[in-house]
Amino acid sequence: MKAVVLKDFGGTDQFMLEDIAVPGNPPGNVLIRIKATAFNPIDYQMRLGLGESKLLKSPVLGRELAGIVADAGNSTFSNGDNVYAYVGSLGSNGTYTEYVSIPQQMVARMPKGISYTEAAAIPMVSLTALQCAERMQIGSKDSVLIAGGAGGVGLVLIQLLRISGLNNIVSFAGNEQSKQALRKLGLADEQILDYRQPQPASLAISANEGKYYDYCIDIVGGTMSDICSEVLKVNGNYADVAFLGSPQSKGVLFDIAANIYNIANYAYAAEPHMLHHYGDKLTYLTQLIDDGSLRPPQVLCVGGLSVAAVSEAHRMLEENKAMGRKLVMEVEP
Repeated sequence: MKAVVLKDFGGTDQFMLEDIAVPGNPPGNVLIRIKATAFNPIDYQMRLGLGESKLLKSPVLGRELAGIVADAGNSTFSNGDNVYAYVGSLGSNGTYTEYVSIPQQMVARMPKGISYTEAAAIPMVSLTALQCAERMQIGSKDSVLIAGGAGGVGLVLIQLLRISGLNNIVSFAGNEQSKQALRKLGLADEQILDYRQPQPASLAISANEGKYYDYCIDIVGGTMSDICSEVLKVNGNYADVAFLGSPQSKGVLFDIAANIYNIANYAYAAEPHMLHHYGDKLTYLTQLIDDGSLRPPQVLCVGGLSVAAVSEAHRMLEENKAMGRKLVMEVEP
């Protein structure tokens, strides 16, 4: 099978298109013919030898997919089923290729009426957003500030929070396209703040009627983590999604005795008995999409299976050019 292979940690010049063996399909796994895969910031971090690169067991990167069951094995799926999955580091290989074998518990049937490219864009951002919503247990009257609300995770998260009845949501955005994406989800202009304006922390407090926030969800890190820590109340709740918080923000969060939620998709892969989390939550997301409660992420296709497409996606993510769209690659049209 064709695969984009990472020869060594470094730049995109380390990618090469090669022929590798189709993986075997051990008992308990499902072999999937990949139709589309999506890209995430963790991809380029792993290419550079950062982040979860310590978990790599294949030179083929890529962590989510949509495709067709090629060998259902002894699973509850059937050959020919349209499925999608978060693969993480538990597949036979990554998803920049034509086939992958993964534990059946991580697989779910695709939502109806959407394309493979749309389905491939769902797992990672949506599972991350759902983990935030479920673990933090935000009440309908609580106040929430989101740093990065117009990104892939943020756009799904805002929908999930609104489904639960929460409307007191404020999000930062840095350009008109991002602001428009937030408006489409029902946020009013006064709930959308431009972080490029002077004193963004003061703007955030003003948007919450002069009060500190009950919850801050940081999907960006860096200077945004500083802003989040400044506007969170004592014993408030802080979700760290990016793992890019500054030393200053960590100090402030400690000083106000904040409750810290570390959000990591791969956490449930640490113990085999928890793998069902992925398939179960994707099945729930399928239901929300099928009944019209949740919109799939907006996608941008960067091309077919090739070094050029992978390199372009990595470049756009590193330069923050995705603009809230999930970048996807068609593996098989």
